[in-house]
Amino acid sequence: MSKEFFHGLRDGFPIGLGYLSVSFTFGIIAVKYGFSWWQALIISMLTVTSAGQFAGITVMQNPGHYLEMLISQCTINVRYSFMSISLSQKVNKRFRGIWRVLFGFMITDEIFAVACSRKEVSRSFFAGLCVLPYLGWSLGTLAGGLLGNVLPHPVMSALGLAIYGMFVAIVVPDLKRGKSISFVVVTALVLSCIFNYVPFLKDISAGISISICAIVAALLGALIYPQKDEEEEV
Repeated sequence: MSKEFFHGLRDGFPIGLGYLSVSFTFGIIAVKYGFSWWQALIISMLTVTSAGQFAGITVMQNPGHYLEMLISQCTINVRYSFMSISLSQKVNKRFRGIWRVLFGFMITDEIFAVACSRKEVSRSFFAGLCVLPYLGWSLGTLAGGLLGNVLPHPVMSALGLAIYGMFVAIVVPDLKRGKSISFVVVTALVLSCIFNYVPFLKDISAGISISICAIVAALLGALIYPQKDEEEEV
């Protein structure tokens, strides 16, 4: 195995720990909704999307609502399409074809944030980056489905906050790199608060609001802090 793969494992370790706690909560809720532990595990192994899974099992409680399921999953997960397009600008020449299809399955907010912090993303690095988050997400769901009823409610509530602390730890170091990154992050934060508290806007689904915040923040950042091409710098 290459050094890049082990670098990916190292960077994916904190993500895996965060996913372990969040998926533990998912396993608990899925079993409470009537799913068996193995059904919850299969859902986590085949999707790897926290908001999508929580919304999915809610809709699945009412059989036959396939259109509602389609709309909710598309709106919640559409942001991953934009992340994939953005990340495709940083991958090296060997990272193409079927590898993009296979590893595209593991595009999540945290993995995207870590991968984008590098100047170039190799196939080996991304493979290593995905291993521990995938294991953490699957094993956490399994543990939650089997052992969730053992833990007290305050502990289960605390586990649900772990993913937010993990994401803050990923983003904050990049804020020191320059005004452009800080501007985009703060803009996205302000827009997210607007969608969360302003009447009418707060009724928009989480997937659509997140996509709008990301696109608008990135667009404003590109307009206010344009990056010079290599030819222009020369």
